[in-house]
Amino acid sequence: MLKAVILIGGPQKGTRFRPLSFEVPKPLFPVAGVPMIQHHIEACTKVPSMKEILLVGFYQPNEALSRFLVSAQQEFKIPIRYLQEYAALGTGGGIYHFRDQILSGSPEAFFVLNADVCSEFPLPEMLAFQQQRGDPHSFVMLGTTANRKQSLNYGCIVANTETCEVLHYVEKPSTFVSEIINCGIYLFTPAIFQHIGEVFQRTQQELLLEQSPNGWQRAEVIRLEQDVFTALAGHGKLYVYKTDGFWSQIKSAGSAIYASRLYLSQYSQCHPERLAPNSPGGPTVRGNVYVHPTASIDRSAVLGPNVSIGKGVMVGAGVRVRESIILHGASLQDHTCVLNSIVGWDSTIGRWARVEGTPSDPNPNDPYAKIDSETLFRDGRLTPSITILGCNVTIPAEVVILNSIVLPHKELSRSFKNQIIL
Repeated sequence: MLKAVILIGGPQKGTRFRPLSFEVPKPLFPVAGVPMIQHHIEACTKVPSMKEILLVGFYQPNEALSRFLVSAQQEFKIPIRYLQEYAALGTGGGIYHFRDQILSGSPEAFFVLNADVCSEFPLPEMLAFQQQRGDPHSFVMLGTTANRKQSLNYGCIVANTETCEVLHYVEKPSTFVSEIINCGIYLFTPAIFQHIGEVFQRTQQELLLEQSPNGWQRAEVIRLEQDVFTALAGHGKLYVYKTDGFWSQIKSAGSAIYASRLYLSQYSQCHPERLAPNSPGGPTVRGNVYVHPTASIDRSAVLGPNVSIGKGVMVGAGVRVRESIILHGASLQDHTCVLNSIVGWDSTIGRWARVEGTPSDPNPNDPYAKIDSETLFRDGRLTPSITILGCNVTIPAEVVILNSIVLPHKELSRSFKNQIIL
């Protein structure tokens, strides 16, 4: 019997995802037409013997999360529960705090997945890899290859090339350590709690010596990467399974468009029914496009590549949309052009308006390049990035919005370039 734990974080996290995370918790933001964590859940349900999926985070239970849990359980026919932390406990503290819930029913092993990654999720392969190791108490982390410069932004893994044992692990090193990086997807056995427990005890002892207030609470904040993996490396317990499949982090709104492209291209193999066809009498579809069945699209519109259109969206005549996510209820009036942008819920773009951003894609000439976590400002100026319209934004006819972020409930009256419109 197996279980899976998805770490969904909380409202203090995902700040780089604003203004989109104002309306919906970041893990429920639609990527390639479905909530971000639905991709994780789908992957987990394909693993034989998967009995339960637990979401761990510190979001207050809300209507959107409850609705998602109910519909996902009905769709995937598997128990899915949300366990709320009393505070942000870190990647290791959350699973340690809820260890009794994870271990109930005596699973032989369980997966831990970070919600803000997009991947092919080779979970059955990780399971087979662990069984080949022969040690029933070994742990497996998923690794992939990055280029030398970008590897410094991730957890770096030095592994034995033959046995794949992790010999050394450093989280975000200051100098080059290894091109193999941590993907934030793990396979643990219940024995991991002994190692996390040792970290908890050690931290508690240190805090007692300091005689610090609320020390117990602070001892519960445990980071898998810095506190556990660093100590486990080189002791024959931790192994890395390297994947050549796609993988990317989803930290900013720009990376959501890139993740959407990766998932849409995967749909041609695993979910062809989710891709819009080029049918006579319908709009022109170029490349991979997701269109919600309730969306109304004029036959003269041209969509794609990499476009995701949400529930109840209205797309008028002659509209061009490329490399964008259009969220539910939005309205693109006749002859608008939307490129490299996210159009928020219930927003309206007037006739002949142009909404355009700058793609933040990885270097296409480097097979190991990852998406850069761009800072919002560089040299006192807004870094050119995708354009984001928050929810319920109105763009008038015949204006241009370029490389800008528009906060929710704004009614614009003119063109803007390289600005955050508060």
